[in-house]
Amino acid sequence: MLGFLADVSMKPDPTALPGGDVLQQLTNGIGSWALIAALIGMVVGAAAWGLGHYSQNYQQSYNGRKGLLASGAAALVIGAAPAIVNFFVTLGQTVKAK
Repeated sequence: MLGFLADVSMKPDPTALPGGDVLQQLTNGIGSWALIAALIGMVVGAAAWGLGHYSQNYQQSYNGRKGLLASGAAALVIGAAPAIVNFFVTLGQTVKAK
C-alpha cells in the first residue's frame, strides 16, 4: 500500500477537467484588465510627476514618479508571469526523488 502512494506523478493538463477553457479565458481577461490598470497608473503617475515638477511641489513629483515606476513594474510582472510560472514548473520537474 505505501509503495503505491510513494509513486505518484503529475502532468498538468488544462483539458483534463471540464472548464479548463473557461479558466484560460478568465485568466486572459484578468490579465488584460490588470494591464489596463497598469497603463492608467502610468498615465496618472506621469501626469502627477509633471504637474509636481512644474509647480515646484516635491512631494507630488516624488509620488508621481513612484506611481509611474510601480505601474511599470506591475506591467513587467504581469507580462512575464506566464514565463516565470513555466520556468518554476520546469525547474520543479527536474527534481528527482530518491
